[in-house]
Amino acid sequence: MNPRAFSTLGCPGAGLDEVVRLARTGPCTGIELRCSDDQLVHPELDSDEADRIAGALRRAGLAVPVLASYVQVAADGPDVVEQLARHIALAARLGAGQVRVFGGGAGLPKGRWERAVRHLAAAAPLAAAAGVGIALETHDEFLTGAEVAEVLEAVDSPAVGAVWDAVNPWRAGESPERTADLLGPWLRHVQLKDVASPTDLRPVLPGRGVLPLGDVLGQLRRLGYDGWISLEWERTWYPEAAPLAEVLPAFHRVLDAA
Repeated sequence: MNPRAFSTLGCPGAGLDEVVRLARTGPCTGIELRCSDDQLVHPELDSDEADRIAGALRRAGLAVPVLASYVQVAADGPDVVEQLARHIALAARLGAGQVRVFGGGAGLPKGRWERAVRHLAAAAPLAAAAGVGIALETHDEFLTGAEVAEVLEAVDSPAVGAVWDAVNPWRAGESPERTADLLGPWLRHVQLKDVASPTDLRPVLPGRGVLPLGDVLGQLRRLGYDGWISLEWERTWYPEAAPLAEVLPAFHRVLDAA
């Protein structure tokens, strides 16, 4: 059985005690920590507080598979590698296995692919030295497995892999089988969710929406993927969505039935 986690994206404003309590309501053994100014961990978190959080999670028997950063590796700026270095150092302090990164949003100037490759290649030795991976998510400018795989092939580092956000390649027209084939060599983490439709991304309970979750999980089995599967419940962006505590049982039912 794959180890299970949830993202703190689903419990905005929650403190450490509440995050631990949520994990204990079901068989989650990991917490995907969203790294943002309004969250439990953020880019300027000092070392003492990072150590306190890491220790509390460790004592609770909880791992941190991913530090979910908002670094845009295709951005056109002088400090992208510096941002990556800071997040890598924080991830190492927290005991996180990976730093999640994005390509970047719409409107980036030309040369997105080249900048992403250059920045990831420059940060890869830093990640390897820290014992932390960098994982590029299927998101925004690199929405599909094909787009992420093209970047990772060029970077060609074992320290740099992929996060498969199950919704994004599918809504872009890429089948789960195709995404699995493309990302298989680099797959480090999987984010599971369900939505109302390919054009209506409001979160719905896993198994109640239109995403072919059974196909996604079947492809992971085919790959022999034994890594983390994390529930990414986007209540931060959709505050009207149900509380995370009400959603976790549906997440576990989908995985148990696979």
